[in-house]
Amino acid sequence: MRCPFCFAEETRVIDSRLADEGDAVRRRRECLVCRERFTTFERAELRLPQIIKSDDRREPFREDKLRAGLHRALQKRPVKAVEIDAIVAFVRRSLLASGEREIASRQIGEWVMNELRALDKVAYVRFASVYRSFQDLNAFREEMERLEAQAAAREPNAKT
Repeated sequence: MRCPFCFAEETRVIDSRLADEGDAVRRRRECLVCRERFTTFERAELRLPQIIKSDDRREPFREDKLRAGLHRALQKRPVKAVEIDAIVAFVRRSLLASGEREIASRQIGEWVMNELRALDKVAYVRFASVYRSFQDLNAFREEMERLEAQAAAREPNAKT
């Protein structure tokens, strides 16, 4: 590994540990020439499926795009960064586990909505409103009623 400070190629690993829920290895390194220390991350390079957009375009899966959408939905919500990371990791694992070469963006949206529904109802409705292209208040109302009905069905002492 080349030193980012002096560009020498002589470095040594000081410490290694798992990162990103075991999906990566974090290594602390030291340059043997300038003695500066730095961190590197090692991750398996796996081929993720192409994403089929609603207009039939194909594009590579972009984690940053998913993360940006989650941040918009979760803006000003009491959700920790680690919970966002968990959703991104879940989607990534699901894509790899699918074994497909191409997967519809609709499927990714469904995975994200399921995760958001369990994490934060407001963020779920925000995400769903964009994902499902809500056109008016009735679409919002219907989704809220569906959420309330699901919550009531899960309540053990729900009144009917």
